[in-house]
Amino acid sequence: MNRKLVIIFSTLYVIFMAVLAIYFYKNGASFKATISIGGVACGAIPLLLALFTKLQFNLPIVISYLIFLVGSQFLGSILGWYKLGWWDTFMHFISGAILAFSGIALYERLIHRNAGDEISPWFVFLFTLSFAALGGVLWEIYEFSCDQFFNMTLQGGGNKDTMTDLVADTVGGLVIAIWAGIRTKIKLKKVSNH
Repeated sequence: MNRKLVIIFSTLYVIFMAVLAIYFYKNGASFKATISIGGVACGAIPLLLALFTKLQFNLPIVISYLIFLVGSQFLGSILGWYKLGWWDTFMHFISGAILAFSGIALYERLIHRNAGDEISPWFVFLFTLSFAALGGVLWEIYEFSCDQFFNMTLQGGGNKDTMTDLVADTVGGLVIAIWAGIRTKIKLKKVSNH
Protein backbone atom coordinates (compact mmCIF):
# COMPACT_ATOMS: atom_id res chain seq x y z
CA MET A 1 0.00 0.00 0.00
CA ASN A 2 2.79 2.45 0.90
CA ARG A 3 4.55 1.78 -2.38
CA LYS A 4 1.35 2.53 -4.34
CA LEU A 5 0.83 5.80 -2.45
CA VAL A 6 4.45 6.82 -3.07
CA ILE A 7 3.94 6.13 -6.78
CA ILE A 8 0.67 8.11 -6.84
CA PHE A 9 1.95 11.16 -4.94
CA SER A 10 5.26 11.27 -6.82
CA THR A 11 3.52 10.91 -10.17
CA LEU A 12 1.13 13.75 -9.33
CA TYR A 13 4.04 16.03 -8.43
CA VAL A 14 5.97 15.09 -11.60
CA ILE A 15 2.88 15.79 -13.77
CA PHE A 16 2.25 19.11 -11.98
CA MET A 17 5.82 20.27 -12.55
CA ALA A 18 5.85 19.00 -16.15
CA VAL A 19 2.69 21.01 -16.91
CA LEU A 20 4.31 24.09 -15.32
CA ALA A 21 7.48 23.52 -17.36
CA ILE A 22 5.50 23.46 -20.62
CA TYR A 23 3.45 26.51 -19.59
CA PHE A 24 6.48 28.58 -18.60
CA TYR A 25 8.46 27.49 -21.67
CA LYS A 26 5.62 28.53 -24.00
CA ASN A 27 5.37 31.89 -22.23
CA GLY A 28 9.11 32.61 -22.41
CA ALA A 29 9.76 32.29 -18.66
CA SER A 30 12.93 30.23 -19.06
CA PHE A 31 14.04 30.47 -15.39
CA LYS A 32 10.69 29.16 -14.12
CA ALA A 33 10.67 26.50 -16.86
CA THR A 34 14.13 25.33 -15.71
CA ILE A 35 12.98 25.18 -12.07
CA SER A 36 9.94 23.16 -13.18
CA ILE A 37 12.13 20.71 -15.11
CA GLY A 38 14.24 20.35 -11.95
CA GLY A 39 10.97 19.65 -10.13
CA VAL A 40 10.21 16.82 -12.54
CA ALA A 41 13.64 15.30 -11.86
CA CYS A 42 13.41 15.71 -8.07
CA GLY A 43 9.84 14.42 -7.93
CA ALA A 44 10.84 11.39 -9.97
CA ILE A 45 13.39 10.21 -7.36
CA PRO A 46 10.91 8.52 -4.98
CA LEU A 47 8.96 7.28 -7.99
CA LEU A 48 12.02 5.59 -9.50
CA LEU A 49 13.06 4.16 -6.12
CA ALA A 50 9.57 2.72 -5.65
CA LEU A 51 9.44 1.24 -9.16
CA PHE A 52 12.97 -0.09 -9.60
CA THR A 53 14.45 -0.85 -6.18
CA LYS A 54 13.52 -2.79 -3.08
CA LEU A 55 14.57 0.15 -0.91
CA GLN A 56 11.40 1.55 0.63
CA PHE A 57 11.23 4.75 2.62
CA ASN A 58 8.43 5.39 5.06
CA LEU A 59 5.45 7.13 3.52
CA PRO A 60 5.75 10.13 5.93
CA ILE A 61 9.33 10.72 4.73
CA VAL A 62 8.28 10.67 1.08
CA ILE A 63 5.31 12.97 1.71
CA SER A 64 7.56 15.33 3.72
CA TYR A 65 10.04 15.31 0.84
CA LEU A 66 7.33 16.17 -1.70
CA ILE A 67 5.96 18.94 0.55
CA PHE A 68 9.52 20.25 0.84
CA LEU A 69 9.79 20.28 -2.97
CA VAL A 70 6.55 22.28 -3.18
CA GLY A 71 7.93 24.72 -0.60
CA SER A 72 11.34 25.11 -2.21
CA GLN A 73 10.65 24.80 -5.93
CA PHE A 74 7.09 26.01 -6.39
CA LEU A 75 6.58 28.46 -3.51
CA GLY A 76 10.24 29.48 -3.13
CA SER A 77 11.56 29.74 -6.68
CA ILE A 78 8.50 29.96 -8.92
CA LEU A 79 6.22 32.12 -6.74
CA GLY A 80 9.17 34.07 -5.31
CA TRP A 81 8.86 33.32 -1.58
CA TYR A 82 12.66 33.21 -1.33
CA LYS A 83 12.53 37.01 -1.55
CA LEU A 84 11.05 36.96 1.96
CA GLY A 85 14.56 36.27 3.26
CA TRP A 86 13.64 33.83 6.03
CA TRP A 87 12.03 31.30 3.66
CA ASP A 88 15.38 29.98 2.41
CA THR A 89 16.66 29.45 5.96
CA PHE A 90 13.38 27.75 6.94
CA MET A 91 13.57 25.43 3.91
CA HIS A 92 17.15 24.48 4.80
CA PHE A 93 16.10 23.72 8.39
CA ILE A 94 13.31 21.49 7.06
CA SER A 95 15.66 19.80 4.58
CA GLY A 96 18.13 19.05 7.40
CA ALA A 97 15.34 17.39 9.38
CA ILE A 98 14.11 15.39 6.36
CA LEU A 99 17.67 14.29 5.56
CA ALA A 100 18.12 13.19 9.17
CA PHE A 101 14.93 11.13 9.06
CA SER A 102 16.09 9.66 5.73
CA GLY A 103 19.43 8.80 7.33
CA ILE A 104 17.60 6.99 10.16
CA ALA A 105 15.46 5.07 7.66
CA LEU A 106 18.52 4.13 5.60
CA TYR A 107 20.48 3.10 8.68
CA GLU A 108 17.61 0.92 9.95
CA ARG A 109 17.36 -0.86 6.59
CA LEU A 110 21.08 -1.41 6.13
CA ILE A 111 22.20 -2.68 9.54
CA HIS A 112 21.87 -6.29 10.59
CA ARG A 113 18.65 -6.73 12.57
CA ASN A 114 20.42 -7.93 15.73
CA ALA A 115 22.87 -5.02 15.63
CA GLY A 116 20.08 -2.65 16.64
CA ASP A 117 19.99 -4.26 20.07
CA GLU A 118 23.63 -3.35 20.76
CA ILE A 119 24.20 -0.13 18.81
CA SER A 120 25.42 2.92 20.71
CA PRO A 121 22.97 5.83 20.95
CA TRP A 122 25.96 8.09 20.28
CA PHE A 123 26.60 6.31 16.97
CA VAL A 124 22.97 6.80 15.94
CA PHE A 125 23.20 10.47 16.94
CA LEU A 126 26.45 11.03 15.02
CA PHE A 127 25.32 9.09 11.93
CA THR A 128 22.02 10.98 11.77
CA LEU A 129 23.63 14.39 12.25
CA SER A 130 26.42 13.60 9.78
CA PHE A 131 23.97 12.39 7.15
CA ALA A 132 21.96 15.62 7.41
CA ALA A 133 25.06 17.84 7.38
CA LEU A 134 26.53 15.98 4.39
CA GLY A 135 23.30 16.51 2.46
CA GLY A 136 23.56 20.24 3.15
CA VAL A 137 27.21 20.34 2.09
CA LEU A 138 26.49 18.48 -1.17
CA TRP A 139 23.67 20.93 -1.94
CA GLU A 140 25.95 23.92 -1.38
CA ILE A 141 28.58 22.31 -3.65
CA TYR A 142 25.85 21.96 -6.30
CA GLU A 143 24.88 25.65 -5.92
CA PHE A 144 28.53 26.77 -6.06
CA SER A 145 29.19 24.62 -9.14
CA CYS A 146 26.13 25.98 -10.98
CA ASP A 147 27.21 29.54 -10.20
CA GLN A 148 30.80 28.92 -11.34
CA PHE A 149 30.18 26.86 -14.47
CA PHE A 150 26.79 28.07 -15.71
CA ASN A 151 26.80 31.72 -14.56
CA MET A 152 23.80 31.17 -12.29
CA THR A 153 23.17 33.03 -9.02
CA LEU A 154 22.07 30.26 -6.68
CA GLN A 155 24.34 31.58 -3.92
CA GLY A 156 22.72 35.00 -4.01
CA GLY A 157 24.18 36.10 -0.68
CA GLY A 158 27.64 34.62 -1.28
CA ASN A 159 29.49 33.19 1.72
CA LYS A 160 26.88 34.46 4.21
CA ASP A 161 24.10 32.69 2.31
CA THR A 162 26.11 29.47 2.14
CA MET A 163 26.97 29.47 5.83
CA THR A 164 23.42 30.39 6.90
CA ASP A 165 22.12 27.50 4.79
CA LEU A 166 24.65 25.07 6.28
CA VAL A 167 23.85 26.17 9.83
CA ALA A 168 20.11 25.76 9.17
CA ASP A 169 20.67 22.28 7.64
CA THR A 170 22.80 21.26 10.61
CA VAL A 171 20.37 22.58 13.22
CA GLY A 172 17.47 20.77 11.51
CA GLY A 173 19.55 17.58 11.49
CA LEU A 174 20.68 18.16 15.10
CA VAL A 175 17.10 18.28 16.40
CA ILE A 176 16.29 14.93 14.79
CA ALA A 177 19.69 13.43 15.75
CA ILE A 178 19.08 14.24 19.43
CA TRP A 179 15.65 12.61 19.18
CA ALA A 180 17.13 9.55 17.43
CA GLY A 181 19.86 9.15 20.07
CA ILE A 182 17.35 9.37 22.93
CA ARG A 183 15.00 6.95 21.16
CA THR A 184 17.84 4.45 20.73
CA LYS A 185 18.84 4.78 24.38
CA ILE A 186 15.25 4.09 25.48
CA LYS A 187 15.06 1.05 23.18
CA LEU A 188 18.32 -0.32 24.59
CA LYS A 189 17.03 0.05 28.16
CA LYS A 190 13.88 -1.87 27.26
CA VAL A 191 15.94 -4.66 25.66
CA SER A 192 18.30 -4.91 28.64
CA ASN A 193 15.36 -5.06 31.09
CA HIS A 194 13.91 -8.11 29.34
